[in-house]
Amino acid sequence: MFNGENINYSLRNLKQRKGRSFLTVFSILVGIATIFIFISFGYGLFNYVEELSSGSSADKLLVTAKGANFGVDSSIQLTEDDLDEVVKTSGISDATGMYYKAGLIKKSDEQVYSFLVSYDPQKEFVMEMFDVGIDKGRFIQNGDKGVLAGHNYQVDGKIFDRGLEVNDNVEIDGVKFKIVGFLESMGNPQDDSQMYITNDYYEELYPDKSTSYNQFIAVVDDVSKLDKTIENIEKNLRKSRGLEEGKEDFFVQSFEEMIESFSGALNVIIGFVVLIALISVLVSAVNTANTMITSVLERYKEIGILKAIGARNSEIFGIFLFESAFLGFVAGGAGVLLGWGAASLAGALLTELGWGFLQPYFSPIMFGGLILFAVLTGAISGVIPAIRAARTNTVDALRYE
Repeated sequence: MFNGENINYSLRNLKQRKGRSFLTVFSILVGIATIFIFISFGYGLFNYVEELSSGSSADKLLVTAKGANFGVDSSIQLTEDDLDEVVKTSGISDATGMYYKAGLIKKSDEQVYSFLVSYDPQKEFVMEMFDVGIDKGRFIQNGDKGVLAGHNYQVDGKIFDRGLEVNDNVEIDGVKFKIVGFLESMGNPQDDSQMYITNDYYEELYPDKSTSYNQFIAVVDDVSKLDKTIENIEKNLRKSRGLEEGKEDFFVQSFEEMIESFSGALNVIIGFVVLIALISVLVSAVNTANTMITSVLERYKEIGILKAIGARNSEIFGIFLFESAFLGFVAGGAGVLLGWGAASLAGALLTELGWGFLQPYFSPIMFGGLILFAVLTGAISGVIPAIRAARTNTVDALRYE
């Protein structure tokens, strides 16, 4: 069905109709490029989530009061007594409380609002949970009255016009702090623009704000018993707070649960976008089929001549099928290259903007799979026109004007 002569004949025909061929290729490659971009970023996010779920956060639990938002006061409080209940829960090896507060951060005549976060520096698992290390300087220590700054504070133009240095002074809510260190980038602007102090110093500075923790972080002894440990915490807190089951005013959540909910939302978003891209490819397939049908009509007499000089139905079928498949191949290759370039550029731009965790992942399977998908799309679109061409009556075709 396919031989060198037939292939050369098909390529010459496509070249002669290069305007129509280009439009057909373009319509398919847009859909392929769109699918490539979103699949690559989807893979990148799934890899990021997988790293979180298998990293140092896997054995951590978060306890949060219902109605409490990050840095926002809530009428429901988490007290020191609640923390004691969590610590003595079966299956928990350690736990600590954290405070969050929105604060006005000033450097000379520049000022920004961001979050001030406090934690117990003796609880090393807090920073382990964030999976972040020191970029410059050091972590805050017990008894420190300095501040640990997020990564972006040291970068010119990110937060302040001129980046800060270790031992520089900043003012937070009217109180002067010396910077003891900068964290590595966490990959998003919110986390990379936070300031950190010790719990003790937070309680000294904000006595009216330190009657209730914003959140507890607890470490689980055995990750395989995570669900049972969560049940134990909920049971103990219900008892100590005098609550009935089902009427809890707090959440106990593992990173695995957070990741699952994140992954579920991510699946829906990516699925929806890929569906739109597939619709685009379907429209492209219809366009390809229309192109091939038009080609059959334009070459009706030519088909008759080919059959008159001995071309078999299978050869005629093969010529038109190859043309449509070849258009798909060219569109797939170009679409994958366009998608790769756009995704790489977007990844670099997101890193520059501070969203470093949003990075595309490129798999050889994805490159080959999408090109194959485009070839199949083109081939399937050309099947009916190819069959029609193969079944052309030779006498009628020769009489056709």
